[in-house]
Amino acid sequence: MEFIQQNWYWAALAVVSGTLLAVTSLRGGRGITPAQATALINRDDALVIDVREAGEFAAGHLINARHIPLAELEKRIGELEKFKDKPVILNCQSGSRSGAACTILRKAGFTSVHNLEGGIAAWEQANMPVSRKKK
Repeated sequence: MEFIQQNWYWAALAVVSGTLLAVTSLRGGRGITPAQATALINRDDALVIDVREAGEFAAGHLINARHIPLAELEKRIGELEKFKDKPVILNCQSGSRSGAACTILRKAGFTSVHNLEGGIAAWEQANMPVSRKKK
């Protein structure tokens, strides 16, 4: 106890980092950067699923992304069965909804599920290409 009182800032840092780790884990974990996502798409032909609403998707999305809003994902999961053993990248605006989508796919048996950290906002900030074509 004396150690914690004398080193309270280290204890506080440990609590904060543990909390952030737990939150990341609960949000779907396995986050990847835009550069890592690009490599996974180019090298392993990863499937990209955008879980935002229709208006958000129409405003701009990753090239060749499949649009399945988060609210529809569980009932449309059958469309994705052939991708269970292939890399799947999920994205939304900031990474929160896609984190939830990662959890849904993992529970359904998908083996290589990745969350685009920071979502489309991070993708655009990294100056990556965006499409406005409907799929």
